[in-house]
Amino acid sequence: MQNKVPIIILSDNKQTRSVLELYLSAFEYFEVADEFPEYLELFDNISSCDKSILIVDLSYDADTKLAFISDVTQNIRNCRVLAVSDNPSVDLIVRAIRSGAKEFLPLPLIKTEFVETIIKLNESLYSVPKKNTRCKIISVFSNKGGIGKTSIASNLALELAKITKENVALLDLNFQLGDITTFMDLKPSFNISYMLENLDKMNDDFLLSTMEKYRQTNLYVLADPPFFKQAADILPEHITKLFSMLKKTFSYIVVDAESSFDAKNIAALTESDLIFLVTVANLPALRNAQRCLELFERLGFDCNKTQILLNRYMENDEVSIDDVENVMGRKIYWKIPNNYFTMMSSINKGIPVSDINPDSNVAKSYRGLALHLTDSIYRDSLAKKYENILK
Repeated sequence: MQNKVPIIILSDNKQTRSVLELYLSAFEYFEVADEFPEYLELFDNISSCDKSILIVDLSYDADTKLAFISDVTQNIRNCRVLAVSDNPSVDLIVRAIRSGAKEFLPLPLIKTEFVETIIKLNESLYSVPKKNTRCKIISVFSNKGGIGKTSIASNLALELAKITKENVALLDLNFQLGDITTFMDLKPSFNISYMLENLDKMNDDFLLSTMEKYRQTNLYVLADPPFFKQAADILPEHITKLFSMLKKTFSYIVVDAESSFDAKNIAALTESDLIFLVTVANLPALRNAQRCLELFERLGFDCNKTQILLNRYMENDEVSIDDVENVMGRKIYWKIPNNYFTMMSSINKGIPVSDINPDSNVAKSYRGLALHLTDSIYRDSLAKKYENILK
């Protein structure tokens, strides 16, 4: 028989708490925990539970409670969070889900909706997690070296892992001279060649153990092959098969793409949901980027799939944003500011910019880019899931 699952209610409204307790009293396998005046005491109580459900009322002091949800979901695996509010909005729902809440309901509660939701959360505590089916593949590309492609791919992947708390893969597909492991100060035991040789044997555990986990995060790195001969043996169909395997386990795959249009790289770009074409504000780089856009069009890539990312941006640069957009005939998706000393310190030490100086303009820009990406993805999915709430 299933042990009773503790349900912890965090609400400043006594009436809301009373309604929740009334609805939960119909279940024999739930027990409502006592109130805890301090967040630390509440956190310790949740930590001591084998399994638990946390209901958080975001009607008041939402920022503090969202931070608490993030702490709980990041550190306590067997706790499921339901967020509620008497003033639901797209932004609040996005923030709640990003913080780790599994479900969101508006106040006042509709009993049938609440019952269905709480049963679903309870079942998720005992069920095997479903395979991911909504993976997004983001390739960072430039056909010109020295533009900062690898820095962008590695820092973006890490920020996505921090923000979403989901599994993120970072792939180095620079088969001749990859730098991801140097940029992140990693010495992986395995590389992409080993994985491709063993794809038929792959399961979730083997996949994650083969990739190099980056510190205490959900970022997993797949290194380039160390020998040229190994790279030559990799075929385009291997890349397609690799992505198919990784998509079952990872929510995001960030690709540091090779600076070429060979068959292997085209296979990777074709599989991508989004391609960041990286350029800087000088005429040679912009002309190269123009040619890339023409090639992307010939390959049949939708214009929404190929976005321009301007690196090393300076407000007083001789070539302005308007100039860049006029030359490219496209809007800039994102601008990453120039910060030579922070970036060089990051590269030379093999440490992400967020660890070198989290308050620097470039670190904030990478966080902003990751947030912008996840926001657009969350909004698309949440608009469908919560369309009745948001009408």
